Amino acid sequence: MVPSDGSSAHSQAHPLYATDRELVDGLLAAQQPSDAQLADLARLLNRYDGFPGAEDLREDLSKTLRLWGLSVEDLQRRTRALWARGYRPGAVVGAEAVGSGFDTSAPEG
Repeated sequence: MVPSDGSSAHSQAHPLYATDRELVDGLLAAQQPSDAQLADLARLLNRYDGFPGAEDLREDLSKTLRLWGLSVEDLQRRTRALWARGYRPGAVVGAEAVGSGFDTSAPEG
């Protein structure tokens, strides 16, 4: 028996499908991807790689790669460079470091 959504009978629902669907729709609308969008595309491709379901998301992720003119290898190269430069999701560029990563080596006084 084939489900009414067109997926295969062995397909599963991913618990993050609804939020990921919104994110993928935003990626599809982007003309020039931001660093965050590149990172999101890479992580979503990893999340859904081999997942037995969410065929529509996987197809739209592949479509996003094509629209941006990237191969998976290009995306991986660009996102590795992002992480190497210190990119962190949600971090504000130029924000002062606080917390456990704050540099306390400056002399007091």
